[in-house]
Order: sequence, then C-alpha cells, then structure tokens
Amino acid sequence: MSLFLAHVADSFPGEHCAICMDGAGWHKASDLVIPPSVTPIFIPPYSPELNPAEHIWEYTRENDFRNYLCHSMTEVMDILERSLHNLGNDRALVRSMTRFDWLNTLC
Repeated sequence: MSLFLAHVADSFPGEHCAICMDGAGWHKASDLVIPPSVTPIFIPPYSPELNPAEHIWEYTRENDFRNYLCHSMTEVMDILERSLHNLGNDRALVRSMTRFDWLNTLC
C-alpha cells in the first residue's frame, strides 16, 4: 500500500490527492507510509456503498463479466484490463459512479 500511495503522489506532482480507504489491515498498518500530498479518507465500517471503488467493481462485474464463464486466469485478466482501460478513457462515466457529494465536503 505504501508503494501504491507513493506512486499516486509521484503521478500527480503539485496536486493533493484524497483517497478513500476502508478498514482493511493494509490501509491502517503501523508501517504504512502516507506521502504529504495524499490524504486518506477512512469510510465507516460495513459501508461499501460509500467506497467509490466498489462502484467501479460493480460496473465491471455487471458489464464485462456478466453471465460469462472464463476458462483461465489469463482470460479474466484480459477482460479486466480491457474493462479498466475503457473506464480510464471515459472520465464522465467514472465521475458519475464515484464523485459523491459527501467527498466534496471533505476536500
């Protein structure tokens, strides 16, 4: 998680990034290094509907894996990569799924 947060900070120089996190152990590990330009926003326990990432996974499951049987892990990875690539090119769609009003009050 520390490597991911460092990557986020390096990918957005001069920006301040707020990242929603749930109660996963790696999100609250004592040795977690959080760069100064990253602010974690911890959502309440047992509230996946508040986690923007959950809506991305839900969309991916419903639109790219729905009623489809994958025959290998490679096939799963190929579908997931294509799905995330398509989402990366559709900022409006991602924003519609993840930009909650309550986030604007925290940043």
